Amino acid sequence: MKWGIDLGGTKIECVVLEQGSHRVIERERLSTEAHLGYEHLLTRIKELITLVEKKVGASPTRIGMATPGVLEPETQQMKNCNTTCMNGKPMKDDLEALLKIPVRVANDANCFALAESLMGAGKDYPDAEVVFGVIMGTGVGGGLIVNGKIINGFHGIAGEWGHNELEPNGRPCYCGRRGCVETVISGPALEQYYTAVSGEQLSLRKIVDSFNNKSDVHAIATIERLLDNYGKALSQVINIVDPGLIIIGGGVGNIDLLYREGYERIRRYVFNKGQLQLPVLKPVLGDSAGVFGAALLWD
Repeated sequence: MKWGIDLGGTKIECVVLEQGSHRVIERERLSTEAHLGYEHLLTRIKELITLVEKKVGASPTRIGMATPGVLEPETQQMKNCNTTCMNGKPMKDDLEALLKIPVRVANDANCFALAESLMGAGKDYPDAEVVFGVIMGTGVGGGLIVNGKIINGFHGIAGEWGHNELEPNGRPCYCGRRGCVETVISGPALEQYYTAVSGEQLSLRKIVDSFNNKSDVHAIATIERLLDNYGKALSQVINIVDPGLIIIGGGVGNIDLLYREGYERIRRYVFNKGQLQLPVLKPVLGDSAGVFGAALLWD
């Protein structure tokens, strides 16, 4: 059996997959309760695994974990976590000491990309040597898969396209810089832009509806800005790694315009004389991708 944990801001999920078939044997969730601190977070992970052990009648001999942020290769401490109590902590070592089994830790966007590549949308594209998995939601992130394996990079930050500068002197980003991709095309950034130009607050869903109805000039400006910057930002990724497949996850990724008008914006900016045959797809695993990817980390 393969065991995986997806550690989110509000919930922790555990899955047990059948070896070989990837059939789900058991899934369970608990609230994260990260506001109670790092040590409590470790305790919640242990509680969840114990609960699943009782249900399946077996214990893991090793486990994979999807986390916000990444494990710094040199220091073996967590960094870039929006669950901030994890930053600077040797989570892998602490979990191995607590659980007394080997643990592999990977960024949740990397786990999303791995699962979708091997179990999800990528199953129909077995010849795609390089797959780029995108998260466009509350934040913007990504994961790079080559020949079925996560590419972590020398500093552990491969795939972090969300923190490339897209808008010079743009909005401040939590990373300390300004104008990052995340500050321009994430869900909250789009809603903030709409409020800035209209003086009103609307959900992203309603902004998209107003764009489709052509009933709101401010919604039109917001979505046009999204499409153009989406094309610019993804063209930079394509120019560097030239993947055979891109899979778009996250709430913003549900906007159908990205796969039509957005695709044409990518074509406009990519360095290939206007030619683009690259499939850009929605995911098929839903919110299961992160935990499935965690379970695949030992493959």
